[in-house]
Amino acid sequence: MAASKPGEQYVPIITKIFKDNYRKGATRVDWVRQDIVNAADALGLRRPGNLGDVPYAFRFRRPLPDEVMDCAPKGKEWVIRLVGRGKYAFEPVKQAWFFPNASLAVTKVPDATPAIITKYALSDEQAVLAILRYNRLVDIFAGVTCYSLQNHLRTTVTGVGQIETDEVYLGLDVRGAHYLLPVQAKGGTDNLSVVQIEQDFALARKPKFKTLIPRPIGAQFVDDGEENQRIALFEFEEDSEGEILLAREKHYRLVPHDDVSATDLAKYGGRSFD
Repeated sequence: MAASKPGEQYVPIITKIFKDNYRKGATRVDWVRQDIVNAADALGLRRPGNLGDVPYAFRFRRPLPDEVMDCAPKGKEWVIRLVGRGKYAFEPVKQAWFFPNASLAVTKVPDATPAIITKYALSDEQAVLAILRYNRLVDIFAGVTCYSLQNHLRTTVTGVGQIETDEVYLGLDVRGAHYLLPVQAKGGTDNLSVVQIEQDFALARKPKFKTLIPRPIGAQFVDDGEENQRIALFEFEEDSEGEILLAREKHYRLVPHDDVSATDLAKYGGRSFD
């Protein structure tokens, strides 16, 4: 079989799986994990060592190939959803990925991250989570007092399978209402997938959390050439048809305390609350 680098064969494999199962006009294309093996063999490619990494890559790390996207219903994009153990489906959504808006104003926040944490963070994702936690950015963004319940929470959702959320916060507001704020963190060149946000809403429907108000959050580093890191925060909502919509987006920059000037504070004080 033809040699290939790890992950290099994913595009032709997923394209063949889609074409083999797609029928013109379809709004759902079902397939199973064994199709990955069948597609690799038919194309003369090395079988992926981890079959589950093929759908995972297109669910969370990279867009589907143009040949697949071109067959989506008008105004929609395909995503891959889990529909059972080893079972998947291409299904259409309004927006598959969410990207930071480079034109948004940035709010400076005095950096409270311990230097030792910054020095030894093992990944961009872990750095994002640490920065959110030590600087209370989830509280600031959401406007409620938040407490970290657990990071890398894994659980099983009926009809979906296992899901994972990078960190889960519980929130409390001035009225006493309780909130569930699942956070998905991204660093580097990674972007937020709508599938991850769908899973966070599914998490909120579990019996343990069903009395809480769900407010899924996305967090991402933004490289804008500045010395101090810019962090984009997103909040999502779910419409009556189950589509995920972007409700709010704010950008923050962690800076030394003396970099927040009187002019900055006067500007922030003049802003309206969301």
